[in-house]
Order: sequence, then structure tokens, then C-alpha cells
Amino acid sequence: MTGRAPRLIGRDHELGVLRDLLSTAPTARRVIFLRGDAGVGKSSLLEAAADLAAERGMRTLHASGVESEATLPYAALHQLLHPVRRHIGDLSEEHRSALERALGQVSGAAPDTMTIGSAVLDLLALTASEQPLFLIIDDVHWFDRPSAEICAFVFRRLADYEIVTALAARSDVETPFDSARLPELEISALPESAAADLLASAHPELSSDARREVLEHAQGNPLALEELPRAFAARRVSGDDLLPAGVPLSRRLEAVYGHRVRELSGSTRLRLLRAALDGMRAGNAPRSRTTARYRLGDVDEAIEMGLLVVDPREGAMAFKHPLVRSAIAQMATPNERRAAHADLAEVYRHDPERRAWHLAAATLDPDESVAAALEKAARIATLRGGSTAAVAALTRAAELSPRNADRSRRLADAAYIAGQSAQLDQAQRLLEESDRAVGAVESAASAMTSAYRALYRHGDVASAHRELVHALRREGDGADQEMLSRLLHVLLAVSHFASDPQLWALTDAELDRFVDRVEPLTLLYRDAWSDLARRGFTVRARLEKTFAELSSGEPWDLMRLAVSAFYVDSLADYRPALRKVVEREGEAGAITNVMTMLHLVMLDQIGAGHWDEAEITGRRGLEMTIRHGYELFAHQFRSYLGVIAASRGDLEQARELRDTVESWARPRGIGLLTQFHDLIGTLAALGAGDYETAYMYASSVTQPGIFTPYSHQAPRMLLDLVEAALHTGRSEQARRHALAAEEARLGEISPRLELVTLGSLAMTAPDDQARELYERALALPAGGRFPFEQARIRLAYGIWLRRLHANSAAREALHFAQEAFARLGARPWLERAQLELRATGAGVRSGDGNRPQLTAQEKEIAELAATGLSNKEIGARLFLSPRTVGSHLYKVFPKLGITSRASLRDALAAMNGQQEG
Repeated sequence: MTGRAPRLIGRDHELGVLRDLLSTAPTARRVIFLRGDAGVGKSSLLEAAADLAAERGMRTLHASGVESEATLPYAALHQLLHPVRRHIGDLSEEHRSALERALGQVSGAAPDTMTIGSAVLDLLALTASEQPLFLIIDDVHWFDRPSAEICAFVFRRLADYEIVTALAARSDVETPFDSARLPELEISALPESAAADLLASAHPELSSDARREVLEHAQGNPLALEELPRAFAARRVSGDDLLPAGVPLSRRLEAVYGHRVRELSGSTRLRLLRAALDGMRAGNAPRSRTTARYRLGDVDEAIEMGLLVVDPREGAMAFKHPLVRSAIAQMATPNERRAAHADLAEVYRHDPERRAWHLAAATLDPDESVAAALEKAARIATLRGGSTAAVAALTRAAELSPRNADRSRRLADAAYIAGQSAQLDQAQRLLEESDRAVGAVESAASAMTSAYRALYRHGDVASAHRELVHALRREGDGADQEMLSRLLHVLLAVSHFASDPQLWALTDAELDRFVDRVEPLTLLYRDAWSDLARRGFTVRARLEKTFAELSSGEPWDLMRLAVSAFYVDSLADYRPALRKVVEREGEAGAITNVMTMLHLVMLDQIGAGHWDEAEITGRRGLEMTIRHGYELFAHQFRSYLGVIAASRGDLEQARELRDTVESWARPRGIGLLTQFHDLIGTLAALGAGDYETAYMYASSVTQPGIFTPYSHQAPRMLLDLVEAALHTGRSEQARRHALAAEEARLGEISPRLELVTLGSLAMTAPDDQARELYERALALPAGGRFPFEQARIRLAYGIWLRRLHANSAAREALHFAQEAFARLGARPWLERAQLELRATGAGVRSGDGNRPQLTAQEKEIAELAATGLSNKEIGARLFLSPRTVGSHLYKVFPKLGITSRASLRDALAAMNGQQEG
């Protein structure tokens, strides 16, 4: 056996980096990601780091990705935390419950990433309070994605704890951590001199000719330098060609191990096969024994052949290298692998997910009991945020289904979840296979997925609606209840985006046709998403009851309920559930729903006045939708970013976003987005004092005195149209519109509509009625949840009071309005409030000593510019044009009192220092 020191010849730089990582001196770097080819020595470096950590009195926790468990949500997290599980009971009730559910210790849906991540961080911090921790995580390319998301959450928050982490993965494969932006250390092949030293130390008996041959083939790879001499000796004896030319080094090393596996006795080889399929890790570092529950014994000959290693500190066995594990699995016959999986299924008889996958691997012919077990595992995975794993389980369940009808149903279910997980192409392939299973030319499920693709990727609402209506007329009567509901829900979604009365008439006709089978949830969505001004009076009450019943249900149900909650302005009531789904689903869950939920999170933030947070959410959502090719959702995010820009007076950016949305949405007939185009134009014009333009935009959404049917913005833009009409001398139209809102009882639909209805009535009322209406509006308990609308009504009230020469009362109202606009960053409205205050003879309050403030976007652009990025590079990161970036910087320079980019870094530092002070 080769000693540890020789294997680390030539690694002084890498060991130095690891020593720095483990240093007790304060440092911002608490994590390092080792990347390199197979056999280059990543695991050896991790082992050496564990020794260094032990010398510093640190406790080491290990986890290793296992290929067979990559589809099991939280499998790797379970492995990492198992040694410290005794501390779980010391956590808060919320965090204890979160970990127990995520790790499968108790039943129930796993909570969101934020909750689980916080619980894991608390658990590790509690453990580290007894003894500093070093986390070693190997083979992360085989981590299940939910575990990776939790770990990435934790790694970004280690600076304040005595916890450091080292990860390792092959450089030629994707890992779930690639987007986490962790600091990386590339582990390269050894230079020629170091390779020669390592070979001489490990195999001093080699002749010079043999040494040259090994060095030539090993190419500086430490594992090859250690293993090839023995392989060459075996080749000379057997005559086998173990190293064919042109084959990658990793494959040749695998062949080396395969030759040794063939020399094992049959019983030992089969025991190793079970350990390999059960996920026993590779590498010399100690590990938790919980992941691999198969008890491996009597393997001395495998240890002698260098296939297994034993850690002297804990006695834990592991494969010498991942290539050993893959060689064992590949050399087994299909019957041997199936028998091994059958044994492992019995080992995991109390773990439904692992048992189902082992049963599936052990089964060759169709078997309904195994298919049902996989279907159950898919349901568990979905509730735990593992939609990707659920698709895989249902697909395999379909393969094992004896009846074509069950095969088709399971493929259709897999396609539905794939469609909700941003896997539209896979969903289409699954549905085509589903149709073939029952000899269908085109099924209802296929039409549904085609509609999804047309809607989300291309915004083709007309063809999507037409295809769904045809499917309902063709197959609706024979569809089961679940498929009928799915079809109707997609039809409602398409109609919602279209906002077209003609398409809604066809949708309503289909709902009427199936009136005896339409579920209450479906009717709730219809009433909230269609013509709210006429159908929305009972939505809030129905939502409250339904949300409580489905708070832990499937993500698509919660998503639709959240959309409904937005239209009746009750998103804030369900904010925890909303964020829970966003965090829980992550990149391995229902991505389509995550994108929709991010829209709702952003809209909630806009409504609540958290505009800086809303911009951050919008940028995140825009990047995600562009990455997945969801053009419709990308333009929604642009619409919301445009609303913020218009409200803040960033006219150039608002105009750019508005025009981008319109040029894409209007030709496609996407009324939901074209109405946002008009809203952006209205807000920008109102802020700029261009009231005629504002009236033109607002009245294009709905005419005074009516609320255009099936127009989502018609009731929501009530205050905007009234204000634009008043400022352009259209007092009669303004009053008519306010009275129409009262007559339509909009205030009974939502608290925001109640606020703007009373505000509009006050703004248009005769003087002897106005004060009471203003005070009623401003006294509404829910008014503070909508700070922008409330501040605009306060501003109008202050102006009205000043006109009546009630300057003292006017100053009070205007001061409140000014402070609200300042908090929001609504500059045009702030300037107007300050102007009105001066007209009352009052000084203008400024909470920051009149120092100009940067908006969130201005600050982000300034910080990027301070790093030396060009306008073009900044624009590429933030999805802005270089011209818009330049315009923002033009505003930033005078605010900071500078004239060039060279001064940005110091000016930003000074500004941040003042804010902290």
C-alpha cells in the first residue's frame, strides 16, 4: 500500500490553500470547491485537509454524492447530518420539524429551502459551538438537487461561524453547485518532475523503461501513477491489452480495476456489487454509515487487491475510487444486478422511495405492484420539492405497467409534472409516448401540453385556446375528472393572458357545458381571473377557506390560488405559503410554478411598497425565465420592472421596457401585457405631469364610467384614470368614473379597491362632501398595506386642503405623503409633495439631511461601474441597454458629487459609511 505523503507530492500550493481555509484567523473565505479530472487527487487532498483539521482540533463531517441516490430528495443531506442528529432535538420546534420532514423521519411535505437551510445552519452552528466543524463533501456531481440547494444556502452564510467546507467534483461534469458561484480551486495533473518523484516514491522497483512507459500513459495523473505499474505487470503476464490507444485515461483506469474485479471470488464480487448499488462511497475519508445500510463483510481479498480501503480511525470501509464502483457495476451480469437490487429493496422495506427504485431496477417484466410503488414514490417526491425525481419515477412506473391504460395514464402524469417543471420538450415526448400506448392520434393531455408550449414559449394565446377548446369538445365527455380539471385550468390560464371577451365567451361556454363536473376550485379561478368587477365579490372568502385546506398541497394548486389572491389584493395574507413554494421547489421542482410565484412575490412587494426588493426579485425572475426560454414570463417581469421605473420617474427605462413589452405582446393579442404597457405609460406620464398623455393611456384600458369586461387593469387603474381626467379638465368624466366604481361595489371585492374607490370619490366630490370621504379613505385599516395609493390620496387631500386655505391640516397631510414617497423612492411624486408643502409656507422635511439618495437600480449600476465594467457589460448583466446604463450614471454622478467613473468607488464607500452612521 502507498502511504499518504507520497500521494501528495507536488501539491504544496493546493495544501497551502486548504491550510488557509482551515486557519483560525478571521477570513471571509469559508468554502472552497475543488475541480479536476478523475484520479487527479481531489479525494486525497480532502483526506489531507481532514488531517489538518484534526490537528487544529476540528471535527470533520463527511458526505459524498452517490449516483444511485441522485434522484432521492435530501439523501445527501441525510448523510451529512446523520452524525450530529442528536442535536436536532435541541432546535426550535419549527426547525426541528423542518429537518425531520426533510430527512423523512416524519411524514409530511418538506418546508421551504429557507426554513430547512436555516434549520441546517442552526444545527451545524450548535455542533460547532462544542467543536469547530470542517465539512468535506465529495463527488458533488452526484448530489441530489434539493440537498445541493440547502447546502448552497448554508455555504453562503458561514462567515460568522466556526465552520469551513471543502467540496470536490470532476471538472468534466455538471454539478448542482455550478450556479452557486463558490470559489474554486482547479486541481491539475502533476508537472513532469513531480509525477516522476511520485512514481519513484510509490514504485521504486520499476526499471527505467517501465518508468518511462508509466509516465507517458499516466499524463501526470496521481491515480494512474499509482495503479498503472501493477496493470502493466498483469498485462505482461496475461497478454491482455488493458490500455487501448485513444481511450480516455479514466476509461483505461476503470479497465485496470475491472481486471482486478475479475480475479475476485464470486461471493466477494457479489457482495461488492450490493455495496456499489447501495451507494457505499469511494475514497479514503471516513463517512457516515447510514446511506449504505447493506452490511459488507468478509472482503479481505478486495482490500488486498487495492479495491477497498479501511479508515484506521473509524474502521469505515470505502471503495478506493469511484472508478472501482463503476467497474464492479459494469462487470456484473444483468441477472446479478437485478438480484442485488432485489436484496436491497428488502433492506429498504421501510423507505418507500429507495425501496421503489431498487424494486424497479430488480424488475424486468411489467409488474403492477412495482409500478404502484414508484407512483407512490413520485407523489412523495413531488410534495418534498422533487418534481424532477417524480417525473423519473412515473416514467419508470409507466414502463412497468402491465395495462396500456395505466401506462398511458402514468406517462401523462409524468408529462404534466414535467410541464410544471420547465421541461416542456420532455413533456411533449412523454405525451407522444402516452398517446402511442393507447393508440390515440392526439390525446387531451397532448393538446394541453402543446397549449403550454405555445403559451409560455411563444405567447400564442389564440392557437393555444383553439387547441384546448377542440380537445374539450372532442374528448371532454370521456375524460376522467382529473384530466378534465387540468384542461379547464389551462384554458382559464390562456384566457387570463388573452383578456379577450370573445375568447372568454368560448371558455365560459365550455364551463357551462361541464357544469355538473366543474369543481369549486375551477370556478374560483374563473371568477378571479376573468371579469373581477362583476364576478369577484365572493373570491376572498372562498380563498380563505380553500387556502387553509390546500396549504401543503401540490405546488400548482397553490400557484393558482396565489394568482387568485393577487387579484383580490390578499397576497399578503398568504405571503409565507407563497415564499415557501418558491424556496421549496427550487431548480428541482415545479419551475414553471416557481416562475409564476416569483411574479406574485414581485407584485406583492410592489403593492407593499418594497420596491427595492421587487427589483431584485424581478431581475432574478427575468434571468430564470430567459434561461428556460419562457418568453411570456420574461415579458411579464419586464412589465413589472417597467411599473417600478415609471413610478420612480426613471422615464427612459420605463419607456424602453414599455416598448419592448408592447412590440412582443400586441401582435400576439396578449391583453394582460398590453394593459401593463398602458399602465406603465399612464404612471410615467402622471409622474412627469403630462396629464393628457396619461389620460390617453388610461382611457385606452377603460372608458370613464365603465369597467371594460375581462380587463384586469380596468378596476385596478381607477385612481389613475380619475387623476388624469381631473388634471386635464375632465371633471365630469372623473366623477362619472368614481361613481361607477361605487355603483359596481368594487370596494367589496378587495381592500385596495375599497381604498381607491373612496379616494376617487373624495377627489371628485363637491367640497361639502370631500373631507368626510378623504378621512374615511385614509382611516381604512388596510390602507397602510398599499402605501403608494395611500400616499397619492394624502397628496390629493393636502392639495384640496391648501386650496381651502386650511394650511395647518394641509401641511400634516402633505408631510405624511412626502415621507411615504421618499421611502418608496417615487421621485416625481415626492417633488410634487415638496412643492405643495412649500406653497403652504412649510419647510420640507428630509430624513437624510437633504442628501440625494440613489435608487436600488442606480446603486447597483454604480457598484458595477466602480468595478471597471463598461456600460455594455453592465447592461448585459442587468438586461438593460448601454444607453439606459449611461443615463443612470448621468444621474448618479451629481448625486454623489463626482464627475467621473474613477471617483465612484470612494464616493460609494463614503455614502455607505454615512448610511451606517
